[in-house]
Amino acid sequence: MEVRLGQLLVQSRVLTQQQVEQILHEQTHCGEPFGLICERMFSVNPSAVEDAWAMQYVSLTRKVDPLREVVDSHALELVTRRQAWQFRVLPMRFDGDELMMATTASHLRRALRFANNVIAVPVYLVLAESQTLGEAMCKHYPLPGMTPASINDDGMDRLLGDRNLRAAG
Repeated sequence: MEVRLGQLLVQSRVLTQQQVEQILHEQTHCGEPFGLICERMFSVNPSAVEDAWAMQYVSLTRKVDPLREVVDSHALELVTRRQAWQFRVLPMRFDGDELMMATTASHLRRALRFANNVIAVPVYLVLAESQTLGEAMCKHYPLPGMTPASINDDGMDRLLGDRNLRAAG
């Protein structure tokens, strides 16, 4: 059963069921995305819509073990080591014209933003457990100081933040 964005926003108490009905009615007339209408009609914070969308995506996408999946070197070339660790993504292979890229559920929002804003080809994300993604990242994108456990800490974020502060100063 598909989890609807409106249901998730009601469950998280961002919208009421009546507001969802109003949004759906408006959507039939204007054709805009549900989340955009939420923001416009009810001043819903875009972050709340993004959170709900990420929960919906988690329920729809498949789970993989990146240590057992085929990883194509051409896919790996699309992302630098720094990007892979910063955004917690592992490009694995092309599925037709789309790039299959793994991330964790907790890093899905960040990975989606990166995929939409940086990768020049269509991307779909699959989910991996933190430990196995970390191990695969160490194998394909070795970076000094990074271990499989680094997937769950913000060491890379601190490192990049420190560099950005020094560069700005």
